[in-house]
Amino acid sequence: MEVTESAGAPEPGEIRNLKPCLLRRNHSREQHGVAASCLEELRNKACDILAIDKSLTPITLVLAEDGTIVDDDDYFLCLPSNTKFVALANNEKWAYNNSDGGTAWISQESFDVDETDSGTELKWKNVARQLKEDLSSIILLSEEELQVLIDVPCSDLAQELCQSCAAIQGLQNTLQQVLDQREEARQSKQLLELYLQALEKEGSILSKQEESRAGFSEEVDAVDTGMSGEISEITLTSQILTALKEKPAPELSLSSQDLELVTKEDPRALAVALNWDIKKTENVQQACNQELALRLQQMQSLHSLRNISARKNSLPGELQNPKRARQDPT
Repeated sequence: MEVTESAGAPEPGEIRNLKPCLLRRNHSREQHGVAASCLEELRNKACDILAIDKSLTPITLVLAEDGTIVDDDDYFLCLPSNTKFVALANNEKWAYNNSDGGTAWISQESFDVDETDSGTELKWKNVARQLKEDLSSIILLSEEELQVLIDVPCSDLAQELCQSCAAIQGLQNTLQQVLDQREEARQSKQLLELYLQALEKEGSILSKQEESRAGFSEEVDAVDTGMSGEISEITLTSQILTALKEKPAPELSLSSQDLELVTKEDPRALAVALNWDIKKTENVQQACNQELALRLQQMQSLHSLRNISARKNSLPGELQNPKRARQDPT
């Protein structure tokens, strides 16, 4: 890897905060270390160092790891030191190398030192990017996804979301509160179930329960003889089925996407897959549907409050999409 010194001396009295970066061309293994104070300077150095013909300008800079276009100086300044950039000339398109996770151009020595995208790391990064796009999506996450983000080191999550460690600590505290609230709701439902079971033991609904069990025995016989083909139509993953069978109040453990899948499943086929009676299956599906509706309602409320806040804070004549103007290099 070559390290290129700053091109041109700064003006007398000028103070420049230089950010070290790594540059390469698309599909190239060779990378260059440079330092730049802004995107325009980095583009100019990319043309010189990577020998990009002036006729192929303008140069587009993208993040090497996922192809994100970087065209805002403020965002550039938020990136960590030694961020890897790919310089795309004119109509070039960033290409992800699926065979090696986009890191074939890194030397083996560097690869051994750099953090690798293991399955766990890739999972928390995907969830973190959901929050980066819309923070209110916390409501839609499963308990497992919430726990994954809570367990991530604060510094790693701060770097991924381009936020300070203090802000990320507050975010992780919020995630823990959401997880605690779901656990409290689960315990409340378990207490209610224990109360109902006590009523059953007293005989208040014992006769109805026996009738329901008798009806279910006949129904299971019909299912076993005439619905064997429908069992294969279950689209739920084994992870979802395990949560439904083993977790108390399983609707609190699942993500909103999983909840939607459960509600759309055929109750009879789901009952066979879980070895439950129809009544219990329908009750769980109803609970999943109610939990899904509640989360979507919370999302809508957050978006409404956000829009109202944005209108109140907007100033007359304010630009709809304010962006830092680029300096004319001439």
